Amino acid sequence: MATVGSAVGLGTIWRFPAEAQGGGGSAFLLIYIACVLVLGIPVMLSEFAIGRGGRSDAVSSFKKLSPGKKWYLVGGLGIVTSFIITMFYMVVAGWTLEYLFESITGNLYDGVSVEGSQMTNGFSTKMQHYIATPWAPLISTFVVIAINIGILLGGVKKGIERMANIAMPMLFVLLLVFMVVSMSLPGATPGISYFLSPDFSKVTPSVFISALGQALFSLSLGMGILITYSSYYPADTNLTKTSFIVSALTLGVAIMMGLIIFPAVTAFGIADHAMAGTTLVFVTLPEVFANLPGGQFWSILFFTLLMLAALTSTVSIAEPSIAFVRDRFGMSRRKSTLIILLPMFFFGAVCSLSFSTLSGITFMGLNIFESLDALTNYILLPIAAIGGCVYVGWFAPRNLMKDQITNHGQLNGRFVPFVTFALRYLAPVAILSIMIAGLC
Repeated sequence: MATVGSAVGLGTIWRFPAEAQGGGGSAFLLIYIACVLVLGIPVMLSEFAIGRGGRSDAVSSFKKLSPGKKWYLVGGLGIVTSFIITMFYMVVAGWTLEYLFESITGNLYDGVSVEGSQMTNGFSTKMQHYIATPWAPLISTFVVIAINIGILLGGVKKGIERMANIAMPMLFVLLLVFMVVSMSLPGATPGISYFLSPDFSKVTPSVFISALGQALFSLSLGMGILITYSSYYPADTNLTKTSFIVSALTLGVAIMMGLIIFPAVTAFGIADHAMAGTTLVFVTLPEVFANLPGGQFWSILFFTLLMLAALTSTVSIAEPSIAFVRDRFGMSRRKSTLIILLPMFFFGAVCSLSFSTLSGITFMGLNIFESLDALTNYILLPIAAIGGCVYVGWFAPRNLMKDQITNHGQLNGRFVPFVTFALRYLAPVAILSIMIAGLC
């Protein structure tokens, strides 16, 4: 559940529908599924093998497996990547918390016109005004950081696993409820048809690249998360089965989100509105809820769902850095957690204020928040993922992958040849294409 929680987070909940809308509905979905099965699972297995084989954090696992070599730098890059992502993910989680609070109080719908495009403009203006106001998003970010500290101080068993075992079933139940409600709306059929009927005319090379990027991001690859989590796995854990379960549930959430979003927006005649990133979650969906009977109730439920996804994301992204400090310096769980997360009050504040007080600080036209997002997605994460593939495919101890997949001969190893081939040839080339396309 904890590993699923690291994958089924904010990226899957709000990013997938936006990508699918621009990529031909289920045409994008089919390509995304292929990327997960052919590339995502092999890369995931490589990180599982490193983590359980090394039995330590993302840096120390490489050192134990290949002592005296420089491959630990790949693990270090993954930790740096996850640390940077933590900075701005805390801010997005803060926005989610604020919208949950606004839904509970009913303030989310105050002053918003109920007429067509005026409603969209109203929610858009509300969102822009909120993130451009210094104090409200800053306080929400600080509250989210404090919640993460509370969870992570509990450790793996009493903190991460306990939270995941409660949050993930709730998240799936809420998703199922929303999917049933959305598909039952009058006029939902065109949206269902759009999502499930592939439009291959929209498929371009950039759609393939977007699908592969979505697969890597949604499965939490290249961030040191899966290396760290798998280091906690028991020796008898079936890594292949685990990778398929995590991938299947991640795909399931993506499909459910598609069956929530598209039927709802077509049912209420708002299918032509822009649906990308924050717009989808904080503008389009409130408009959908405003059109539903008992809209405040559905708004509370959805932002509760999104808050659960946000917490599973932020907790998993912070864990690699905490594990590194704990193992590298022999510190207690409490000290390592505070060393990593207390500075987040500063870094989170900088990212939050980049939309207001610090908006004048830009890099190539991007504010601080957007710059860190671009840096991690298009440079650091792909390099770390490629490094892990090349290491396991060519330079790791000869039988590392075979031993870990088969649990040292206890399980069937029929997938080992394909996984090795994918790590040596398919995944590095595909991930490199994402990096180049992103930079271009």
